[in-house]
Amino acid sequence: MANKLNTLSKTNRWNYITYLLVIIAYVILQVMSSTGSISSSLKGMLVPICAYVVMAVSLNLTVGVLGELSLGHAGFMSVGAFTGVTAAVSLQNLIPSAPLRLAVSMVVAALFAALAGFLIGIPVLRLKGDYLAIVTLAFGEIIKSIFNNLYVGLDESGFHFSLLSDTTDLSENGTLIIGGPMGIGGIQKISTFTAGFILVMITLVVVFHLVNSRAGRAIMAIRDNRIAAESVGLNITKYKMMAFVTSAALAGSAGALFAMNYSTIVANKFDFNTSILVLVAGNIYRLKHTKKGAVIALICGVAAMTAGMVVFNYFITPYFITPDIADAAAVAANRDFVKTLLVPVIIPFNLIKAGVNGLVTFLVYKTVSRHLVHGEGWEKRPKLNQVQTEQ
Repeated sequence: MANKLNTLSKTNRWNYITYLLVIIAYVILQVMSSTGSISSSLKGMLVPICAYVVMAVSLNLTVGVLGELSLGHAGFMSVGAFTGVTAAVSLQNLIPSAPLRLAVSMVVAALFAALAGFLIGIPVLRLKGDYLAIVTLAFGEIIKSIFNNLYVGLDESGFHFSLLSDTTDLSENGTLIIGGPMGIGGIQKISTFTAGFILVMITLVVVFHLVNSRAGRAIMAIRDNRIAAESVGLNITKYKMMAFVTSAALAGSAGALFAMNYSTIVANKFDFNTSILVLVAGNIYRLKHTKKGAVIALICGVAAMTAGMVVFNYFITPYFITPDIADAAAVAANRDFVKTLLVPVIIPFNLIKAGVNGLVTFLVYKTVSRHLVHGEGWEKRPKLNQVQTEQ
């Protein structure tokens, strides 16, 4: 009993150290921001970095704790972004306070993303390994396609929806919130670094408490040996769904925070390129599970993500910036224009973006995964008989 108490005390101690490090980082960055010690461009990246941290921790709940490779996380972030902004626009007159409206919007985003995770999880969680990765990647692309063709308006009579074309028939005082491939424009930028910090803290608290609970030990037991877990009576579907839905909800709240940091948001911001980084880096890290392997994996992931964006921008972007895509000459002219931007703009920008993602992942993964993946340590992983005893 005393040994168990000591183990729990050690786990809590590491949790509090993680919280303290996050708080210290927030205070330092806030002081540097208020004194003008950091540039405006870096200051503008603080909110997206918070969103990416939440995304990384929530994704690790599925990939690390549950042990399933999911590539559809960007889809849940997209659901949260669009539903969160829609909620913020709808509540603009009802809730004039921007911080409160942001909080309510993130809760709405988390609920819709959790619902999407539950609906997708019913068929998807029956699969595993590469099959699960393929299906979740397809889900992310389907969600992006839906938002690219969805029109949502709001007027005195309520919400109006249409697909493929704008047939919402809004009144003169109505507002078109989601405009198909044009996304959402004119967003009031109410996301703040403080809101991002609070969301990161909430995410850590939720995930730490889940992982160190009886349900968390059951989830890790399923990851370690599914057949043995079933043999002792664990409800596999229940615990896998718990991890998957929680992960989706956190990703949705991160999407709302991310979206309301920009004046315009489109579905293509949540594309498969982040999934490319996860797929490449994750598989290389599996082969070489060391710090050196992590560095190599992230470098390869950054390169793969950048290459994917180059291909996407060269072949797809010309169609988005051409008013009439049937005009082959205009499309070709815009492709030549995009080609001139590849080396000076597109490649450096995506290298920096992917590099920041990789650097943040490298810095926080070891500390966080020590608790999220291994719980109380490698030597003291949850035993199936321990989980069975607590059932």
